[in-house]
Amino acid sequence: MMNEFTLGVEEEYMVVDPVTRELTSHDQKIVEAAQKIHKDQVKAEMHQAVVEVGTGICRNTDQARAEISQLRYTVSQLAGEQGLRIGAAGTHPFSHWEKQLITEHPRYSEIVNELQEAARSNLIFGLHVHVGFQSRELAIHIANQVRYFLPHVFALSTNSPFWESRNTGYKSFRTKVFDKFPRTGIPDIFNSIEDYDNYVKLLIKTNSIDNAKKIWWDIRVHPFFETIEFRICDCPMLIDETMAFVALFQALCAKLYKLRLQNMKFISYSRALINENKWRAARYGIDGNLIDFGKEMEVNCRNLILELLDFIDDVVDDLGCRNEINYVLKILENGTGADRQLAVYEQSGNFEAVVDYITTQTLIGAKP
Repeated sequence: MMNEFTLGVEEEYMVVDPVTRELTSHDQKIVEAAQKIHKDQVKAEMHQAVVEVGTGICRNTDQARAEISQLRYTVSQLAGEQGLRIGAAGTHPFSHWEKQLITEHPRYSEIVNELQEAARSNLIFGLHVHVGFQSRELAIHIANQVRYFLPHVFALSTNSPFWESRNTGYKSFRTKVFDKFPRTGIPDIFNSIEDYDNYVKLLIKTNSIDNAKKIWWDIRVHPFFETIEFRICDCPMLIDETMAFVALFQALCAKLYKLRLQNMKFISYSRALINENKWRAARYGIDGNLIDFGKEMEVNCRNLILELLDFIDDVVDDLGCRNEINYVLKILENGTGADRQLAVYEQSGNFEAVVDYITTQTLIGAKP
């Protein structure tokens, strides 16, 4: 039986006051109104200035695009009715986390109580992409190998250069903020799904976590669904960018599965090595060098991304995501979200202009 590689996409948006451009609490009014239209596809997050949306299970990238476009549109319309706007970026350029309210919910109270300032300051916005597998055994096998490619896709998604009115010098500062949490970053290799499940059971038994959702790695075999969940990307500004990353993750899974059917596999590199590339991607985006571990040398990030496109090329048409994959070339040409935010800031000299740019870009292609 062939694997279907179904998709699910989750995005986290910031809620912005159009006058001050600050992040603002919306008292969950947007979420409550949206749930009347999209049921549980729109959710509250730990900070009240965040709205999370998620598609249903999508057969392909076309369906995922239609749902994300509709969700961005709906949330934006409902925010507008409250006199607010939404924006898609990894961090807000200047709002301070100390002023942001936490959503009242036992789960969030518990996280804040345990993680304290690390939780309160975690005012960041990500993209999560689920790719479906016929079994968790197959999912862990693919997850081990696909870890190598996470920094490449992450570099393309970098969209958080600013933090609390400072140019951080990073293309993705979001990941630096999230590093304060336990159980984050690139995971180790797991030899089997039992190996992974035993790890989870041990943490639950020792009161480290109450369930596997408190494992916040950049990629995880989902505790409840038969999916690999990719969690490394900043929330992209443009729908086109989101869909390019969704297509990349789907195609990587399909390619590695195809190799498995031919009794081949990609080398699984250690967490320590992949972390070197993740750091470079966070710092320099697509403008730096990543390490090619096969050649044991530094290679221009853009060249490695072009190699990645070659690597997946033979599965892209079967998946029907050629148009989405081609957008990667546009990102290489126009820069990542971080590059474009920095350009707006350099031209305008103020962060309000950056927020306006983000909120405008967020709605390109959004439709009911």
